[in-house]
Amino acid sequence: MIFNKDKALKVAEFLLQIKAIKLQPKNPYKWASGWNSPIYCDNRITLSYPNIRTFIRQSYSEAVLEYFGKPDVIAGVATGGLAQGALVAQELGLPFIYVRSEAKSHGMGNQIEGAFEKGQKVVVIEDLISTGGSSIKAIEALQEAELDVKGLIAIFSYGFKVAEENFQKVNCPFITLTNYDLMIESALNKDYVTEADMNSLREWKEDPANWLK
Repeated sequence: MIFNKDKALKVAEFLLQIKAIKLQPKNPYKWASGWNSPIYCDNRITLSYPNIRTFIRQSYSEAVLEYFGKPDVIAGVATGGLAQGALVAQELGLPFIYVRSEAKSHGMGNQIEGAFEKGQKVVVIEDLISTGGSSIKAIEALQEAELDVKGLIAIFSYGFKVAEENFQKVNCPFITLTNYDLMIESALNKDYVTEADMNSLREWKEDPANWLK
């Protein structure tokens, strides 16, 4: 689910404008999974643009309050959601914690860094959802620490069905500021891609694992 369509189109426009999202249907990227992809997304680039960073921070914060109410703590998913989560926590005047991909192998062996108490309500901040794998690991770590995970918010989602299924398994709703469908709509309207490119971009989303194989 997207937070707000007008804002979603604006976020998509920003991501395309600063090349946080790059579209190359004729010269696809290769993901670590081995998939061919017409899109590459790096939302960390938004942090380098103060006006865009501010718009995204405020949109995240509005979405937190509208969908989940004010939580006790904000949690960022390392590494992409770490800076974004800290910005949201600052905007809302809330404590901030973050979740590593796995527990440290030394020291205290923490997977969750920062101060929290069992039973606290937490909203998780992520930057990108593909299959949802890294987000689910973070949610499970927070649930195992007996925190009450109200939901997760990300900047962008590819809209894969497997992600929806994965979030359902951990009983965690998620919201995104924008998504793949709205992004390619914006890309066409702003002449980042042609009408001919759109068929390829839509086909990829339907079966990304086998696209161009």
